[in-house]
Amino acid sequence: MEDNTINNNNLEFENRIDLTELQESVFNIKDQLGKVIVGQKNMIDLLIVAILSNGHALIEGVPGVAKTITAKLLSRTMSVDFSRIQFTPDLMPSDILGTSVFNVKTSEFEFKKGPIFSNMILIDEINRAPAKTQAALFEVMEEQQITIDGATYKMDQPFIVLATQNPIEQEGTYRLPEAQLDRFLFKIDVEYPTAEEELEIVTREQALINGAKIDKIETVISGENILKYRSLITQVKVEAHLLKYISNIVVNTRNNSFLFLGASPRATIAILKASKAFAGINGRDFVTPEDIKNAAIPVLQHRVIVTPEREMEGLTSKQIIEQIIESVEIPR
Repeated sequence: MEDNTINNNNLEFENRIDLTELQESVFNIKDQLGKVIVGQKNMIDLLIVAILSNGHALIEGVPGVAKTITAKLLSRTMSVDFSRIQFTPDLMPSDILGTSVFNVKTSEFEFKKGPIFSNMILIDEINRAPAKTQAALFEVMEEQQITIDGATYKMDQPFIVLATQNPIEQEGTYRLPEAQLDRFLFKIDVEYPTAEEELEIVTREQALINGAKIDKIETVISGENILKYRSLITQVKVEAHLLKYISNIVVNTRNNSFLFLGASPRATIAILKASKAFAGINGRDFVTPEDIKNAAIPVLQHRVIVTPEREMEGLTSKQIIEQIIESVEIPR
């Protein structure tokens, strides 16, 4: 990657902005994660896109499919502060945000920051905490600040929340409300590995490679780099007909008879931001319909509600969104 020219279907395009460094950083992150994580390419791509889009991600999958370790290792590839919060039914908002403590020496109350004051926050099993604790995240995820005792505290940048949840287990969990789900840019579904990937996992374990390799994950990107790349992503061009394409997809979720609740304008903006990031990591300074398709499902699937009748038939929000995308004409 010596110059700033890319080749697409034998046609050469010269980018207006230089995305070479961004592409190299993304490659290096994936290379580091590949030392430990087998497969899960889609999850890793979406996590990187979420970070570049200044968004948060909800990672959903059964236990043991590398949700938590991927998020932890991703933070190790970046020179940013990392904090992990295990959600439990007895967790209080102050356990996350912090609390005011009386200082005997000064005879004044001092605010002691909670674990949310970090750059990358991993919330394990977010649906295990009650609504009061979940609601404590509302302001910090949307506004990237918290207000306590009349004082406002800004989060250091970059600020990223990655949360995990188990879709199967319901006992002792509290379903996330729609307003909370809407704060997440993506909901990432983590699938089981393929047979070949499963063999690679057990082969590595037999050779005891992972234990040593976890410690060898290197830092390949700084927090300043992330902020710089985010600025580059905002400069990616989106043609007017593609803006209409994004709009048509979202509007169709509101008119679909299979959906009880459609997506809001926040989803439209999320697709726009994410499609720009997809274009950027692929070395393009312009968005294509394929970028929009890649962004649409993880952006929309947690923001819509399937009608009870269709849910009983086993139809999922992901399947309905796929149908909507296929039905919307791709602009030429």
